[in-house]
Amino acid sequence: MTGSPDLTSAARQLAEGIVIGNGSSIGLLGSSTAYKQVWARDSMICTLGLMLCADPEGSEISRRSIRTLAAYQSRLGNIPHNVGFTGIPDPALVAHGGALHVGDDEAKVVVDTAHAGCIDNSLWFILGNDYVHRTDQDTERLRQVWPHIERAYTWLEYQDSNECGLLEVHEAMDWADLFANRYNSLWPNVLWFAVQRSMAAMSDALGQDGGPYRERARDIRFKINTLLWVGVEVEKDLDWVERHRKEWLYPIRLSTTVLQERPYYLPYMAFREYEDRFDTFGNLTAILFGVANEAQTHRILDYIESAGINQPWPVKAVYPAVQPGQKDWREYYRLRNLNLPDQYHNGGLWPFIGGFYVAALVKAGRLSEAARQLERLAQMNRMSRLPQGEWDFNEWHHGQSGRPSGFRGQSWSAAMYIFAHESVRRGVCPIFNPDGGW
Repeated sequence: MTGSPDLTSAARQLAEGIVIGNGSSIGLLGSSTAYKQVWARDSMICTLGLMLCADPEGSEISRRSIRTLAAYQSRLGNIPHNVGFTGIPDPALVAHGGALHVGDDEAKVVVDTAHAGCIDNSLWFILGNDYVHRTDQDTERLRQVWPHIERAYTWLEYQDSNECGLLEVHEAMDWADLFANRYNSLWPNVLWFAVQRSMAAMSDALGQDGGPYRERARDIRFKINTLLWVGVEVEKDLDWVERHRKEWLYPIRLSTTVLQERPYYLPYMAFREYEDRFDTFGNLTAILFGVANEAQTHRILDYIESAGINQPWPVKAVYPAVQPGQKDWREYYRLRNLNLPDQYHNGGLWPFIGGFYVAALVKAGRLSEAARQLERLAQMNRMSRLPQGEWDFNEWHHGQSGRPSGFRGQSWSAAMYIFAHESVRRGVCPIFNPDGGW
Protein backbone atom coordinates (compact mmCIF):
# COMPACT_ATOMS: atom_id res chain seq x y z
CA MET A 1 0.00 0.00 0.00
CA THR A 2 1.43 3.36 -1.07
CA GLY A 3 0.56 6.84 0.19
CA SER A 4 0.69 7.74 3.88
CA PRO A 5 0.27 4.53 5.88
CA ASP A 6 0.33 6.41 9.18
CA LEU A 7 -2.68 8.53 8.19
CA THR A 8 -4.66 5.74 6.55
CA SER A 9 -3.97 3.28 9.36
CA ALA A 10 -4.89 5.84 12.02
CA ALA A 11 -8.13 6.48 10.15
CA ARG A 12 -8.84 2.72 10.09
CA GLN A 13 -8.40 2.45 13.85
CA LEU A 14 -10.63 5.45 14.50
CA ALA A 15 -13.24 4.19 12.02
CA GLU A 16 -13.45 0.85 13.84
CA GLY A 17 -13.95 2.67 17.13
CA ILE A 18 -16.76 4.81 15.70
CA VAL A 19 -18.73 2.04 14.02
CA ILE A 20 -18.45 -0.28 17.04
CA GLY A 21 -19.35 2.64 19.31
CA ASN A 22 -22.54 3.08 17.26
CA GLY A 23 -23.58 -0.46 18.11
CA SER A 24 -26.43 -1.10 20.51
CA SER A 25 -28.41 -3.97 21.96
CA ILE A 26 -30.68 -3.85 18.90
CA GLY A 27 -27.95 -3.50 16.27
CA LEU A 28 -26.12 -0.70 14.49
CA LEU A 29 -27.46 2.83 14.85
CA GLY A 30 -27.10 5.29 11.99
CA SER A 31 -24.74 7.65 13.79
CA SER A 32 -23.59 8.73 17.22
CA THR A 33 -25.25 12.14 16.90
CA ALA A 34 -28.51 11.38 15.01
CA TYR A 35 -30.34 8.54 13.28
CA LYS A 36 -30.69 6.61 16.54
CA GLN A 37 -32.41 3.71 14.81
CA VAL A 38 -31.36 0.53 13.03
CA TRP A 39 -31.58 1.54 9.37
CA ALA A 40 -31.85 -1.38 6.96
CA ARG A 41 -29.66 -0.05 4.15
CA ASP A 42 -27.15 1.62 6.47
CA SER A 43 -26.70 -1.32 8.81
CA MET A 44 -26.44 -3.89 6.02
CA ILE A 45 -23.97 -1.80 4.00
CA CYS A 46 -22.00 -1.41 7.22
CA THR A 47 -21.63 -5.18 7.48
CA LEU A 48 -18.96 -4.74 4.79
CA GLY A 49 -16.81 -3.00 7.40
CA LEU A 50 -18.14 -4.48 10.64
CA MET A 51 -17.22 -8.04 9.64
CA LEU A 52 -13.63 -6.84 9.11
CA CYS A 53 -13.21 -5.21 12.53
CA ALA A 54 -10.54 -6.59 14.84
CA ASP A 55 -13.03 -6.51 17.71
CA PRO A 56 -15.46 -9.47 17.40
CA GLU A 57 -18.17 -7.11 18.62
CA GLY A 58 -18.29 -5.80 15.04
CA SER A 59 -19.70 -9.03 13.65
CA GLU A 60 -22.06 -9.37 16.61
CA ILE A 61 -23.48 -5.92 15.87
CA SER A 62 -24.21 -7.05 12.30
CA ARG A 63 -26.06 -10.11 13.54
CA ARG A 64 -28.11 -8.04 16.00
CA SER A 65 -29.09 -5.66 13.18
CA ILE A 66 -30.30 -8.62 11.12
CA ARG A 67 -32.36 -9.96 14.02
CA THR A 68 -34.03 -6.62 14.65
CA LEU A 69 -34.87 -6.06 10.98
CA ALA A 70 -36.21 -9.59 10.64
CA ALA A 71 -38.36 -9.21 13.75
CA TYR A 72 -40.20 -6.24 12.20
CA GLN A 73 -40.57 -7.50 8.65
CA SER A 74 -43.90 -6.38 7.20
CA ARG A 75 -46.91 -8.60 6.66
CA LEU A 76 -46.08 -8.74 2.95
CA GLY A 77 -42.39 -9.41 3.50
CA ASN A 78 -40.73 -6.02 3.15
CA ILE A 79 -37.86 -5.22 5.51
CA PRO A 80 -38.51 -1.98 7.43
CA HIS A 81 -36.73 1.19 6.40
CA ASN A 82 -35.64 1.69 9.99
CA VAL A 83 -36.62 0.49 13.45
CA GLY A 84 -36.21 2.51 16.63
CA PHE A 85 -37.11 1.83 20.23
CA THR A 86 -37.81 3.85 23.34
CA GLY A 87 -37.71 2.67 26.93
CA ILE A 88 -36.10 -0.68 26.18
CA PRO A 89 -33.94 -2.36 28.80
CA ASP A 90 -30.65 -3.91 27.78
CA PRO A 91 -30.58 -6.45 26.23
CA ALA A 92 -33.58 -5.41 24.15
CA LEU A 93 -34.20 -8.54 22.14
CA VAL A 94 -34.45 -12.14 23.18
CA ALA A 95 -34.54 -15.21 20.95
CA HIS A 96 -37.18 -17.90 21.27
CA GLY A 97 -36.75 -20.99 19.14
CA GLY A 98 -34.94 -19.14 16.38
CA ALA A 99 -37.59 -16.41 16.02
CA LEU A 100 -37.02 -12.98 17.49
CA HIS A 101 -39.43 -11.31 19.83
CA VAL A 102 -39.35 -8.08 21.78
CA GLY A 103 -40.15 -8.35 25.47
CA ASP A 104 -43.38 -7.02 26.93
CA ASP A 105 -41.85 -4.39 29.16
CA GLU A 106 -40.70 -1.87 26.55
CA ALA A 107 -42.46 1.44 26.24
CA LYS A 108 -42.56 1.75 22.47
CA VAL A 109 -41.39 0.32 19.17
CA VAL A 110 -41.16 2.82 16.32
CA VAL A 111 -41.13 1.43 12.76
CA ASP A 112 -40.61 4.21 10.22
CA THR A 113 -43.32 4.72 7.59
CA ALA A 114 -42.01 7.95 6.03
CA HIS A 115 -40.04 5.91 3.50
CA ALA A 116 -41.77 2.57 3.98
CA GLY A 117 -41.79 1.89 0.24
CA CYS A 118 -38.03 2.16 -0.17
CA ILE A 119 -36.94 -0.83 -2.19
CA ASP A 120 -33.35 -1.20 -1.05
CA ASN A 121 -34.28 -2.21 2.50
CA SER A 122 -35.05 -5.74 1.35
CA LEU A 123 -32.29 -5.77 -1.27
CA TRP A 124 -29.59 -4.97 1.28
CA PHE A 125 -31.10 -7.30 3.88
CA ILE A 126 -30.52 -10.22 1.51
CA LEU A 127 -27.03 -9.03 0.53
CA GLY A 128 -26.09 -8.41 4.15
CA ASN A 129 -27.13 -11.90 5.20
CA ASP A 130 -25.07 -13.43 2.42
CA TYR A 131 -22.04 -11.34 3.30
CA VAL A 132 -22.26 -12.29 6.97
CA HIS A 133 -22.56 -15.97 6.08
CA ARG A 134 -19.65 -15.86 3.63
CA THR A 135 -17.57 -14.29 6.39
CA ASP A 136 -18.52 -16.44 9.39
CA GLN A 137 -19.83 -19.63 7.70
CA ASP A 138 -22.54 -19.90 10.38
CA THR A 139 -25.00 -21.95 8.35
CA GLU A 140 -27.26 -22.59 11.35
CA ARG A 141 -27.81 -18.84 11.77
CA LEU A 142 -28.52 -18.60 8.04
CA ARG A 143 -31.01 -21.46 8.26
CA GLN A 144 -32.92 -19.67 11.02
CA VAL A 145 -33.18 -16.39 9.11
CA TRP A 146 -33.81 -18.04 5.72
CA PRO A 147 -37.65 -17.75 5.92
CA HIS A 148 -37.26 -13.98 6.38
CA ILE A 149 -34.87 -13.84 3.41
CA GLU A 150 -37.31 -15.76 1.20
CA ARG A 151 -40.19 -13.46 2.20
CA ALA A 152 -38.08 -10.37 1.42
CA TYR A 153 -37.20 -11.88 -1.96
CA THR A 154 -40.88 -12.55 -2.73
CA TRP A 155 -41.76 -8.95 -1.84
CA LEU A 156 -39.08 -7.78 -4.25
CA GLU A 157 -40.43 -9.97 -7.04
CA TYR A 158 -43.74 -8.14 -6.81
CA GLN A 159 -41.94 -4.82 -7.39
CA ASP A 160 -41.50 -5.97 -11.00
CA SER A 161 -44.97 -4.71 -11.88
CA ASN A 162 -44.77 -5.41 -15.63
CA GLU A 163 -42.80 -8.66 -15.21
CA CYS A 164 -39.97 -7.44 -17.44
CA GLY A 165 -37.32 -8.95 -15.17
CA LEU A 166 -36.18 -5.59 -13.77
CA LEU A 167 -37.57 -3.81 -10.73
CA GLU A 168 -39.84 -0.81 -11.19
CA VAL A 169 -39.09 1.70 -8.44
CA HIS A 170 -41.19 4.61 -7.23
CA GLU A 171 -39.61 8.07 -7.23
CA ALA A 172 -37.32 8.78 -4.26
CA MET A 173 -37.48 5.18 -3.05
CA ASP A 174 -33.90 3.97 -3.17
CA TRP A 175 -30.92 5.10 -1.05
CA ALA A 176 -31.38 8.63 -2.42
CA ASP A 177 -34.79 8.93 -0.81
CA LEU A 178 -35.16 12.62 -1.63
CA PHE A 179 -34.23 12.34 -5.31
CA ALA A 180 -36.18 11.76 -8.51
CA ASN A 181 -34.73 8.45 -9.76
CA ARG A 182 -37.64 6.24 -10.81
CA TYR A 183 -38.97 3.22 -12.67
CA ASN A 184 -36.16 1.04 -14.10
CA SER A 185 -33.45 2.69 -12.01
CA LEU A 186 -29.82 1.64 -12.19
CA TRP A 187 -28.81 1.22 -8.55
CA PRO A 188 -31.73 -0.94 -7.36
CA ASN A 189 -31.45 -3.18 -10.40
CA VAL A 190 -27.70 -3.67 -9.94
CA LEU A 191 -28.55 -4.78 -6.40
CA TRP A 192 -31.31 -7.02 -7.80
CA PHE A 193 -28.67 -8.69 -9.98
CA ALA A 194 -26.41 -9.14 -6.95
CA VAL A 195 -29.31 -10.50 -4.90
CA GLN A 196 -29.71 -13.36 -7.38
CA ARG A 197 -26.12 -14.38 -6.83
CA SER A 198 -26.54 -14.09 -3.09
CA MET A 199 -29.68 -16.20 -3.16
CA ALA A 200 -27.81 -18.79 -5.22
CA ALA A 201 -24.90 -18.90 -2.78
CA MET A 202 -27.12 -19.14 0.27
CA SER A 203 -29.31 -21.79 -1.37
CA ASP A 204 -26.22 -23.86 -2.10
CA ALA A 205 -25.08 -23.49 1.51
CA LEU A 206 -28.45 -24.79 2.70
CA GLY A 207 -28.35 -27.78 0.35
CA GLN A 208 -30.81 -26.31 -2.14
CA ASP A 209 -30.41 -25.66 -5.88
CA GLY A 210 -29.03 -22.19 -6.56
CA GLY A 211 -29.07 -22.66 -10.34
CA PRO A 212 -32.33 -20.81 -11.10
CA TYR A 213 -31.03 -17.72 -9.27
CA ARG A 214 -27.80 -17.77 -11.31
CA GLU A 215 -29.79 -17.97 -14.52
CA ARG A 216 -31.91 -15.06 -13.40
CA ALA A 217 -28.77 -13.05 -12.63
CA ARG A 218 -27.57 -13.53 -16.21
CA ASP A 219 -30.94 -12.34 -17.50
CA ILE A 220 -30.94 -9.22 -15.30
CA ARG A 221 -27.39 -8.30 -16.33
CA PHE A 222 -28.37 -8.60 -20.00
CA LYS A 223 -31.40 -6.37 -19.46
CA ILE A 224 -29.56 -3.69 -17.47
CA ASN A 225 -26.96 -3.44 -20.22
CA THR A 226 -29.61 -3.42 -22.94
CA LEU A 227 -31.66 -0.68 -21.34
CA LEU A 228 -29.20 1.59 -19.51
CA TRP A 229 -25.88 1.48 -21.39
CA VAL A 230 -25.40 3.63 -24.52
CA GLY A 231 -22.19 2.73 -26.32
CA VAL A 232 -20.25 0.23 -28.37
CA GLU A 233 -19.18 -1.71 -25.28
CA VAL A 234 -22.58 -3.44 -25.35
CA GLU A 235 -23.99 -5.00 -28.51
CA LYS A 236 -27.75 -4.62 -28.27
CA ASP A 237 -30.13 -7.15 -29.78
CA LEU A 238 -33.01 -4.92 -30.85
CA ASP A 239 -34.72 -7.86 -32.53
CA TRP A 240 -34.91 -9.49 -29.10
CA VAL A 241 -36.23 -6.24 -27.63
CA GLU A 242 -38.96 -6.01 -30.28
CA ARG A 243 -40.01 -9.61 -29.67
CA HIS A 244 -39.90 -9.57 -25.88
CA ARG A 245 -39.92 -6.00 -24.50
CA LYS A 246 -41.42 -3.83 -27.19
CA GLU A 247 -42.04 -0.96 -24.77
CA TRP A 248 -38.25 -0.55 -24.48
CA LEU A 249 -37.75 0.17 -28.19
CA TYR A 250 -38.73 3.83 -28.06
CA PRO A 251 -36.54 4.92 -25.12
CA ILE A 252 -33.59 2.83 -26.34
CA ARG A 253 -33.77 4.33 -29.82
CA LEU A 254 -34.33 7.82 -28.39
CA SER A 255 -31.34 7.68 -26.05
CA THR A 256 -29.12 6.15 -28.73
CA THR A 257 -30.10 8.82 -31.27
CA VAL A 258 -29.70 11.76 -28.90
CA LEU A 259 -26.69 10.61 -26.89
CA GLN A 260 -24.95 8.25 -29.33
CA GLU A 261 -22.73 7.05 -26.49
CA ARG A 262 -22.02 7.64 -22.84
CA PRO A 263 -19.13 6.40 -20.65
CA TYR A 264 -21.53 5.38 -17.90
CA TYR A 265 -24.87 3.73 -17.20
CA LEU A 266 -27.88 6.04 -17.33
CA PRO A 267 -29.51 6.51 -13.92
CA TYR A 268 -32.95 5.36 -15.03
CA MET A 269 -35.23 4.61 -17.94
CA ALA A 270 -38.89 5.45 -17.39
CA PHE A 271 -41.93 5.39 -19.65
CA ARG A 272 -40.67 6.84 -22.94
CA GLU A 273 -38.08 8.95 -21.18
CA TYR A 274 -34.60 8.66 -19.70
CA GLU A 275 -32.16 10.80 -17.73
CA ASP A 276 -28.62 11.63 -18.81
CA ARG A 277 -26.69 12.05 -15.58
CA PHE A 278 -23.90 10.15 -13.83
CA ASP A 279 -25.23 8.20 -10.85
CA THR A 280 -22.01 7.49 -9.00
CA PHE A 281 -23.23 4.84 -6.58
CA GLY A 282 -25.08 2.93 -9.31
CA ASN A 283 -22.07 2.89 -11.62
CA LEU A 284 -19.64 1.87 -8.86
CA THR A 285 -21.82 -1.02 -7.76
CA ALA A 286 -22.16 -2.07 -11.41
CA ILE A 287 -18.36 -2.43 -11.41
CA LEU A 288 -18.12 -4.19 -8.05
CA PHE A 289 -20.95 -6.66 -8.59
CA GLY A 290 -19.93 -7.49 -12.14
CA VAL A 291 -22.71 -5.93 -14.22
CA ALA A 292 -20.08 -3.87 -16.06
CA ASN A 293 -17.51 -5.62 -18.25
CA GLU A 294 -13.84 -4.64 -18.30
CA ALA A 295 -14.24 -2.03 -21.03
CA GLN A 296 -17.23 -0.45 -19.29
CA THR A 297 -15.39 -0.48 -15.96
CA HIS A 298 -12.46 1.52 -17.31
CA ARG A 299 -14.72 3.99 -19.12
CA ILE A 300 -16.65 4.64 -15.91
CA LEU A 301 -13.52 5.14 -13.79
CA ASP A 302 -11.87 7.31 -16.44
CA TYR A 303 -14.99 9.48 -16.54
CA ILE A 304 -14.98 9.97 -12.77
CA GLU A 305 -11.44 11.30 -13.04
CA SER A 306 -11.90 13.40 -16.17
CA ALA A 307 -15.16 15.03 -15.02
CA GLY A 308 -13.78 15.79 -11.54
CA ILE A 309 -16.45 13.71 -9.81
CA ASN A 310 -13.77 12.77 -7.25
CA GLN A 311 -13.10 16.46 -6.46
CA PRO A 312 -12.65 18.12 -4.05
CA TRP A 313 -13.07 14.79 -2.22
CA PRO A 314 -14.13 11.30 -3.27
CA VAL A 315 -16.93 11.36 -4.46
CA LYS A 316 -19.99 13.30 -5.64
CA ALA A 317 -23.28 11.39 -5.55
CA VAL A 318 -24.37 12.59 -9.01
CA TYR A 319 -22.91 14.67 -11.79
CA PRO A 320 -23.97 17.19 -12.86
CA ALA A 321 -26.25 18.41 -10.09
CA VAL A 322 -29.90 19.02 -11.00
CA GLN A 323 -30.73 22.71 -11.29
CA PRO A 324 -34.08 24.42 -10.62
CA GLY A 325 -36.18 24.43 -13.78
CA GLN A 326 -34.73 21.19 -15.19
CA LYS A 327 -37.15 18.32 -15.73
CA ASP A 328 -35.87 16.31 -12.77
CA TRP A 329 -35.96 19.23 -10.35
CA ARG A 330 -38.51 18.83 -7.58
CA GLU A 331 -39.64 21.46 -5.12
CA TYR A 332 -39.21 18.92 -2.34
CA TYR A 333 -35.46 19.24 -2.96
CA ARG A 334 -35.74 22.38 -0.83
CA LEU A 335 -36.81 20.33 2.20
CA ARG A 336 -34.61 21.38 5.14
CA ASN A 337 -32.37 23.08 2.56
CA LEU A 338 -30.95 19.65 1.72
CA ASN A 339 -31.04 18.94 -2.00
CA LEU A 340 -30.07 22.28 -3.48
CA PRO A 341 -27.42 21.89 -6.20
CA ASP A 342 -24.14 20.38 -4.91
CA GLN A 343 -25.74 19.28 -1.66
CA TYR A 344 -26.89 15.97 -0.20
CA HIS A 345 -28.18 13.58 -2.89
CA ASN A 346 -27.99 16.35 -5.51
CA GLY A 347 -24.23 16.35 -6.05
CA GLY A 348 -23.04 16.27 -2.46
CA LEU A 349 -19.88 14.32 -1.60
CA TRP A 350 -20.49 11.15 0.43
CA PRO A 351 -17.60 9.47 2.27
CA PHE A 352 -19.33 6.09 2.27
CA ILE A 353 -19.65 6.19 -1.53
CA GLY A 354 -15.97 7.15 -1.52
CA GLY A 355 -15.33 3.78 0.12
CA PHE A 356 -17.08 2.03 -2.77
CA TYR A 357 -15.00 4.14 -5.18
CA VAL A 358 -11.73 2.98 -3.63
CA ALA A 359 -12.95 -0.63 -3.74
CA ALA A 360 -13.93 -0.28 -7.41
CA LEU A 361 -10.45 1.02 -8.23
CA VAL A 362 -8.96 -2.01 -6.49
CA LYS A 363 -11.25 -4.38 -8.40
CA ALA A 364 -10.18 -2.71 -11.67
CA GLY A 365 -6.50 -3.27 -10.81
CA ARG A 366 -5.79 0.44 -10.33
CA LEU A 367 -4.01 -0.17 -7.06
CA SER A 368 -1.82 2.94 -6.87
CA GLU A 369 -4.80 5.17 -7.63
CA ALA A 370 -6.86 3.30 -5.04
CA ALA A 371 -4.19 3.98 -2.41
CA ARG A 372 -4.11 7.66 -3.37
CA GLN A 373 -7.89 7.98 -3.11
CA LEU A 374 -7.87 6.11 0.20
CA GLU A 375 -5.54 8.74 1.64
CA ARG A 376 -7.82 11.50 0.34
CA LEU A 377 -10.81 9.70 1.87
CA ALA A 378 -8.99 9.61 5.20
CA GLN A 379 -8.35 13.35 4.94
CA MET A 380 -12.03 13.90 4.15
CA ASN A 381 -13.16 11.92 7.20
CA ARG A 382 -10.66 13.84 9.33
CA MET A 383 -12.46 17.12 8.73
CA SER A 384 -14.75 18.58 11.36
CA ARG A 385 -17.49 21.16 11.62
CA LEU A 386 -16.38 21.94 15.16
CA PRO A 387 -13.64 24.45 16.05
CA GLN A 388 -10.40 22.64 16.78
CA GLY A 389 -12.11 19.34 15.99
CA GLU A 390 -11.16 16.49 13.68
CA TRP A 391 -12.10 12.96 12.63
CA ASP A 392 -15.83 13.60 12.48
CA PHE A 393 -16.63 10.96 9.82
CA ASN A 394 -19.41 13.24 8.64
CA GLU A 395 -22.47 12.17 6.69
CA TRP A 396 -21.76 14.23 3.55
CA HIS A 397 -19.79 17.25 2.30
CA HIS A 398 -20.66 20.12 -0.03
CA GLY A 399 -19.97 19.18 -3.63
CA GLN A 400 -18.07 22.38 -4.47
CA SER A 401 -16.53 23.70 -1.25
CA GLY A 402 -15.92 20.25 0.25
CA ARG A 403 -17.07 21.48 3.65
CA PRO A 404 -18.51 18.79 5.94
CA SER A 405 -22.23 18.72 6.51
CA GLY A 406 -24.93 16.44 7.80
CA PHE A 407 -24.33 14.56 11.03
CA ARG A 408 -21.07 13.53 12.66
CA GLY A 409 -20.10 10.00 13.63
CA GLN A 410 -21.88 8.44 10.64
CA SER A 411 -21.75 4.65 10.73
CA TRP A 412 -21.45 4.03 7.02
CA SER A 413 -18.79 6.70 6.56
CA ALA A 414 -16.69 4.78 9.08
CA ALA A 415 -17.61 1.25 7.97
CA MET A 416 -16.95 1.86 4.28
CA TYR A 417 -13.60 3.43 5.14
CA ILE A 418 -12.72 0.13 6.85
CA PHE A 419 -13.77 -1.82 3.75
CA ALA A 420 -11.80 0.52 1.47
CA HIS A 421 -8.72 0.30 3.67
CA GLU A 422 -8.88 -3.50 3.73
CA SER A 423 -9.33 -3.62 -0.05
CA VAL A 424 -6.20 -1.53 -0.58
CA ARG A 425 -4.26 -3.47 2.04
CA ARG A 426 -5.07 -6.83 0.42
CA GLY A 427 -4.99 -5.63 -3.17
CA VAL A 428 -8.38 -7.31 -3.70
CA CYS A 429 -11.86 -6.52 -2.46
CA PRO A 430 -12.84 -8.67 0.51
CA ILE A 431 -15.54 -11.19 -0.46
CA PHE A 432 -15.97 -9.93 -4.03
CA ASN A 433 -15.06 -12.81 -6.35
CA PRO A 434 -12.94 -12.36 -9.51
CA ASP A 435 -16.03 -12.72 -11.71
CA GLY A 436 -17.64 -9.78 -9.97
CA GLY A 437 -20.02 -11.73 -7.73
CA TRP A 438 -19.98 -11.92 -3.99
